[in-house]
Amino acid sequence: MHPREDVRCRVGFVGTGGVAARHARILGGFDDVELIAATDVDAGRAADFGRTHGAAPVADVPALLDRGVDAVYVCVPPFAHGELERELAAAGVALFIEKPLGCDVGAAETVGAVLAEARVVARVGHHWRCGEPVRRARELLADRPVRVVRGSWLDKVPPVPWWVDARRSGGQVVEQAVHVLDLARTLVGEVQEVYAVAGPCRAAEPEERTVDGATAAVLRFADGAVGTLDATCRLGWKHRAGLEIVTDDLVLDVTEEGVTARDGDGFRHFPADPDVAKAAADRAFVDAVRRAADVDGLPDYAEALRTHRLACAVARSVASGRPEGV
Repeated sequence: MHPREDVRCRVGFVGTGGVAARHARILGGFDDVELIAATDVDAGRAADFGRTHGAAPVADVPALLDRGVDAVYVCVPPFAHGELERELAAAGVALFIEKPLGCDVGAAETVGAVLAEARVVARVGHHWRCGEPVRRARELLADRPVRVVRGSWLDKVPPVPWWVDARRSGGQVVEQAVHVLDLARTLVGEVQEVYAVAGPCRAAEPEERTVDGATAAVLRFADGAVGTLDATCRLGWKHRAGLEIVTDDLVLDVTEEGVTARDGDGFRHFPADPDVAKAAADRAFVDAVRRAADVDGLPDYAEALRTHRLACAVARSVASGRPEGV
């Protein structure tokens, strides 16, 4: 696809919840984007989305495609991924797919093969990669050997009913802490093996609440670093989501909000605005669609699939009680 520079990128949405609304607000500020249509299993929500963002609510994916969209944002829960991507790829439209890629690795592997065959532009919403903290951390790490990696996601339960059912969300590591695992891969490198344990749900909670209350994992990196990941959804607020990286002479604390570096001379803090990274991710996708070329920052599906495999390996280790290869 080689669009003329004076033609806007025509964007549709499948799924019109909170994440879709965030993307729509950002895209609405781009001069080279036009929001065309949106569909959702909840027709009322799609109608509200359309009124707010100027996109026509439509009944289903075929109706969305009939509007002549160039690109589609797939903003659906983990359990809804799979057939949607295959249908859209067959139509030849570009895809922005929100993480995670599914509840488990099987459906994502199938979608990855379909997208590779279709050769459509496909990017995944790991927006942390597009932020200033990643650029700054890479600069500070330079060629330093990483020794220890400590990732955390300590948070509350998100306000969507499917999230607490691990069969529909994939669990906290797959659905939420995958951002931290992607950050670890981006800054440190590939993980070869994981071993994880999890704390059970409280006995008094409803039967459908199957997501683990807490997870702890040990990570063995290919380049020799060792790491841990801890996650819980039992707080009433978001306490921390980030990565601590220890080298021989430097410690970095990396979050969406910035980087704190400590060496022998003391502390340095480099603040960042998380909204800048989110906007940069949407900009990178639109540029990739319009230029039909790779744009630095936002990962393509094949790269994001590597992170998804890592998150699923953690979940698999919890279930098996054994170390699992990635």
